[in-house]
Amino acid sequence: MSIIYDSATGQYSLHTKNYSYIMQEREGFLLHLYWGKKTFGDCTYMFREQGRAAFSPRMENCDGFILDDIPLEYPCWGRADMRTPALEMTNPDGSVIVDLRVVGRRIVQGKQGIKGLPAIYCENENECETLVVEMLDSVSNIKVELYYCVLEDYDIITRYARIINNGEATVYIDAAASAAVDFDRIDYDVISNFGTHCRERNIERAPLNHGRFIMSSRRGASSHVHNPFLIMTSRGADEVSGDAYGFVLVYSGNFTAEIAANQFDTARAVVGLNPDGFRWELASGEEFTTPECVMSYSSVGLDTLSYNFSRVFRERLCRGKYRDVRRPVLLNSWEACYFGFDSDRLIKIGDSCAELGIELMVIDDGWFGKRNDDHSSLGDWFVNEEKMPGGIKRISDHLNAKGVKLGIWFEPEMISPNSELYRAHPDWCLHYENRPRSEGRYQLILDLTRKDVCDYIYESVAKILREGGISYVKWDFNRNMSEAGSPLLGSNKQREVEFRYYLGLYSVLERLNQEFPEVLFESCSGGGGRFDAGMLYYMPQVWTSDNSDAIERLKIQYGTSLVYPMSAMSAHVSASPNHQTAHVTPFDTRFTVALTGSFGYELDPTALSEEEQKKVRDTAALYKEIGDVLAKGRYHRLRDPHNEPCSAWCTVSEDKSVCIAGYVLTHVRLYGNNERIALRGLDPDALYKERFTGATYRGDQLMNFGLHAPTTLEFHSILWILEKID
Repeated sequence: MSIIYDSATGQYSLHTKNYSYIMQEREGFLLHLYWGKKTFGDCTYMFREQGRAAFSPRMENCDGFILDDIPLEYPCWGRADMRTPALEMTNPDGSVIVDLRVVGRRIVQGKQGIKGLPAIYCENENECETLVVEMLDSVSNIKVELYYCVLEDYDIITRYARIINNGEATVYIDAAASAAVDFDRIDYDVISNFGTHCRERNIERAPLNHGRFIMSSRRGASSHVHNPFLIMTSRGADEVSGDAYGFVLVYSGNFTAEIAANQFDTARAVVGLNPDGFRWELASGEEFTTPECVMSYSSVGLDTLSYNFSRVFRERLCRGKYRDVRRPVLLNSWEACYFGFDSDRLIKIGDSCAELGIELMVIDDGWFGKRNDDHSSLGDWFVNEEKMPGGIKRISDHLNAKGVKLGIWFEPEMISPNSELYRAHPDWCLHYENRPRSEGRYQLILDLTRKDVCDYIYESVAKILREGGISYVKWDFNRNMSEAGSPLLGSNKQREVEFRYYLGLYSVLERLNQEFPEVLFESCSGGGGRFDAGMLYYMPQVWTSDNSDAIERLKIQYGTSLVYPMSAMSAHVSASPNHQTAHVTPFDTRFTVALTGSFGYELDPTALSEEEQKKVRDTAALYKEIGDVLAKGRYHRLRDPHNEPCSAWCTVSEDKSVCIAGYVLTHVRLYGNNERIALRGLDPDALYKERFTGATYRGDQLMNFGLHAPTTLEFHSILWILEKID
């Protein structure tokens, strides 16, 4: 059993394959005792009340706990805990007191979904177990159910909260986190990410100091700026040693991920919805459920923590036909021709794809309405017959006859003021009456809190998919939210809009997934502006960044790999000089970097030389051969491009029979070091043969000494494919 409750001591023991998470009921409170290497037995001695009162009040006439100085599983605001709460509410009398006490518990086999929200799933009830702790505020009659699901084999625990108003009057939720964990020390490092469009997921690492460290978004999306994950490590922890704790929120909108060190040298992590700008009206008999937080721990460094997250996201968050296999080799038309195409141009590109072994061609922005630039037509999801006489089907039929499938770009959540849709329904966008409507990229955002708008989006996309022979959809989202109001909801519900928006979006995506299970959906938001676990539930891959430069992608993909699977990262070989940076990069390097993700090309195949055509043909064939290993293998980071003048990595198949490794030199070094790359994850006793050189090595040699990386040319790379022969 992965969950054990001891009624004599009030102890809850949650055990995964390699770690334990321990809690205890005491005086009605749910206390956090331990999170770390697997342990058994009575752990209640771990709780120590030190009586550090200072100005912090005690409960119950100075005989009870000092809430400000004990570890709580779901801390609330209003009594005497002055730290960041997981739950904050306004009661009918105007008070902000929430006083939850444990009133019950149940342990159930399996895991249920969360209505309206994406979440980790189990394929059978035997692979997971769920603890539900029932807590009650006896004055307001607010009940909170805390859900803990243990996926033992995955080393994963998931958490969320269900808040139920059993009182007679309306209350307001002002903050509702998915998970909170109290730590009894502060000697940790915090690994955070920051970025912007085309420069996503840079990594910073700093010691945890007193005060609050917060990563968050109020942009109406998880955003390019921060990503909804938080990692803490012991000081000095690296890829293969030390403690590492991770939290990832399965949500695509406004979030917060905080770790705060307090006056007693303890720390509290809180992850969930961003409380800034949020308030939820909860009438009598209604309930509210938070998004799910996925948690994991590793005692052997970041490599294993990343593996735990990437594995569960790939196998128990992503769904559908493409979950466990390599994705088709595709070519996106954007950098080939931007808006400047017609049917003949697309057919010519498609013919080149067929000749080069590319399996899928994607028509990007510009095929609909009167769209010849980014000034118009979003929302008018009908084919521009002037550019594409005969419609999409003419192109798909032509390509399908040559063995090439067709994909298409949409931006369904947006509306252009210069569009037929806006002229017919100017009230369909997010807005406040009598306030200006800010435009980004000449577009507004549709109000997905409205069922009629959600139905329009669904039917518009579904109509094209039903008629056009489409195998792939790139779903874009190219601006952040402003004036996020919905007049139909009324003035008392305007701070619910952004959360309700995502409930609407998720409902549309679920309907499309159900009707079109054969279609591969790819999420995009100017690249990585909505690369999050919430979207992966509906779309198993994401355009990682609009920056397609191979050298820039090294940092972006490194940062993304901290918690997300490589199969979720779309990575393309782009043109040289690169369209964003003007870098001139060898084809082999562009291929080696793109090979780490779901693979494709972002260039004009009709403009390639014979030599370049051969390289495309050869690399497409190689990806088809080894793509399943890349999709399902274990990825290891070997060199950090944020802190070193190079980058290196390897992916090892599940049975350790194949290792695909890459190295890129990003900064030239005169009289260079004796660079060697020590691999990880191989069978130490096996013999491996390198495909391109024919050299043979023992697995222990490859892991203990490594491979020489003799390049001294900036931006050049080495690709190794090692296959077990003994």
